[in-house]
Amino acid sequence: MDRRAFLRHLTWASLAPAALSVSACSPSHSTPPVSAPDSLWVHAPPEAAPALQTSKEQWRTLLSADEYRILFEADTEPPGSSPLLEETRTGTYLCAACRLPLFSSKTKYKSGTGWPSFWAPLEGQVDTKRDMKLGYPRTEYHCRRCGGHQGHVFEDGPEPTGLRYCNNGLALTFVPAGKPLPSPRT
Repeated sequence: MDRRAFLRHLTWASLAPAALSVSACSPSHSTPPVSAPDSLWVHAPPEAAPALQTSKEQWRTLLSADEYRILFEADTEPPGSSPLLEETRTGTYLCAACRLPLFSSKTKYKSGTGWPSFWAPLEGQVDTKRDMKLGYPRTEYHCRRCGGHQGHVFEDGPEPTGLRYCNNGLALTFVPAGKPLPSPRT
């Protein structure tokens, strides 16, 4: 196999799982965040925090280069690279940029995709938008407070929602139950 054929094969092999996982999405489809009951909160729900007006230059000083690239340039980390894949403790997953709680460990599950996956975000904590970067429609979700890119929503998750919030591990911070949540960045 020549180099071009090999690279083409690698490209298609890496895109095939993503293409198959969005087959149920139609171009007009937009998956809204699912309302998560208060019982999903491991820590107390935070008071409503206003959207941040932090500049990209400020985020660059607060985050690692990889975190910045994922959160504010909508990049994706390599599959299988996040230590959060193996995190099984009870707790809360926060946006790595602004520290807004986004997910409860109660909604985390092993999807086999190589990224931390959840069947629902905490209510009101993420916003969605349509993403056409790969040439077909996907639903991207991001932190409601800072706009940091978290991942994409697919319709191949478990009950009760049937959704998979496929998250970049570097876009999250985990806080175990019993430990206080860090103060939100302002």
